[in-house]
Amino acid sequence: MAITDWPESERPRERLLSRGATALSDAELLAIFLRVGVRGKSAVDLARDLIAHYGSLARLFSTSLADLAGFPGMGAAKYAQLQAVFEMSRRALEESLRRSDLLGSPGEVRDWLRLKLSHLPHEVFMILLLDAQNRLIEARELFRGTLTQTAVYPREVVKLALTHNAAAVILAHNHPSGAREPSHADEALTRALKQALALVDVRVLDHFIVAGTQPPLSFAERGLL
Repeated sequence: MAITDWPESERPRERLLSRGATALSDAELLAIFLRVGVRGKSAVDLARDLIAHYGSLARLFSTSLADLAGFPGMGAAKYAQLQAVFEMSRRALEESLRRSDLLGSPGEVRDWLRLKLSHLPHEVFMILLLDAQNRLIEARELFRGTLTQTAVYPREVVKLALTHNAAAVILAHNHPSGAREPSHADEALTRALKQALALVDVRVLDHFIVAGTQPPLSFAERGLL
């Protein structure tokens, strides 16, 4: 049955307009984006199939064009639209971070990092450079590694902080394996970076580990800084 044949109170778009986007499931939100289904399936059915196949919206957004095109009704146009939606979400959050005191906006920082890093198949180390009011100056990917490790050089981190006259930084990296707990190497690296940055009067406010769709782990909250 086509969505247009459903009772209005059950249609995703009408429910969004009457109750807000948060009232909808992932599949319903995706169905609004898809607009139409394929033969024998409504847009909601197709959306459910896509999420079931990829496991999450984040993994769907990170898939390749070649992979997505394997689904009926999904081709280059839909792939481009999905990538545009995902990038707009990242940019909107980053814009908000630039206006905010990041110590007062931990939820936004976590959300942005999860959008930025959770879908990557390799480890990435990032640094968020902050001014004296804890507002974002720039977010920079510094090092990229393999599935399980990334080489991080404290000298390059210090150099970048000095170049941008940063007063503080937030560190972040992802664990593509999905394991959220910090390793001994993660803890040792954090201590080394904190000591190196302290020599040039730059504070390390936090270090986040992003692992899949879980809330990023905070070193500060764990008492590891």
